[in-house]
Amino acid sequence: MPKFAANLHYLFSEVPFLERFEAAARAGFRAVEFQVPYEYPPAELRRRLDAHGLEMVLFDAPMGDWNAGDRGMACVPGREAEFRASLDRVIEYGTALGCDTVHVMAGVAGPGMDYADCERTYVQNLRHAAGFLEPHGIRVVIEPINKKMGIVANGPSYTTQGMHGYFLNHTVHARKILETVAHPNLSLHLDCYHMQVLEGHLADTLREHIHLVRHIQIAGVPGRHEPDVGEIHYPFLFDLLDELGYQGWVGCEYRPRGDTLTGLDWAKPYGIQAVA
Repeated sequence: MPKFAANLHYLFSEVPFLERFEAAARAGFRAVEFQVPYEYPPAELRRRLDAHGLEMVLFDAPMGDWNAGDRGMACVPGREAEFRASLDRVIEYGTALGCDTVHVMAGVAGPGMDYADCERTYVQNLRHAAGFLEPHGIRVVIEPINKKMGIVANGPSYTTQGMHGYFLNHTVHARKILETVAHPNLSLHLDCYHMQVLEGHLADTLREHIHLVRHIQIAGVPGRHEPDVGEIHYPFLFDLLDELGYQGWVGCEYRPRGDTLTGLDWAKPYGIQAVA
């Protein structure tokens, strides 16, 4: 049976962020993920995790200036020093939160940027990050993200339906990057929502790449809502993950259509249900 983690930037947005840890635990989750921990002191986040018996399973490396359009820096020529300096914060938060997986975001390849130069920069930065973080027990993952869509208008912070101009879009490209970097501390992170938007063939893709996968996320297509809404039949994919022996976490990175708890009926067969 898959292990589900609540994404706290997407779920339980009915309450302030720091109250979402308790809300997730009461809903039956035993793990959480969220993109940006840096807005809060690590000791405060650690206290919330401990108070509610939660494990932190994924966060993003610093991504630059979100409001200015940054979606990571790893592929952006000229920002190598800034990217590498940011990894000190990954160590600080990863160690404090007991989180052993960090998503290093590629960034946006904007107009006028040379694609080959971006790819060389990406490979070099990933190789550095994988080696730099390995002694600290933090594994790097990369995720293909669709570049067709953007942030959710009037949505909670950091919730998106895609990232316009994002450099890494397809599983095949991600696999090529992994093979080029060739570092044992670098793995694949697949979001079934993005996979369906851009590729389809979810079952075949999972079968072909599961040996590279460290983290998986889910959401319905279209709309990025609950996984029981839309064209993806997730019960089949959850059974497939069991069949393939996947032992990692499955992050619930979707936008509830209404109240988060009401929308969690899909998860009851998998042990996620409100506790007293």
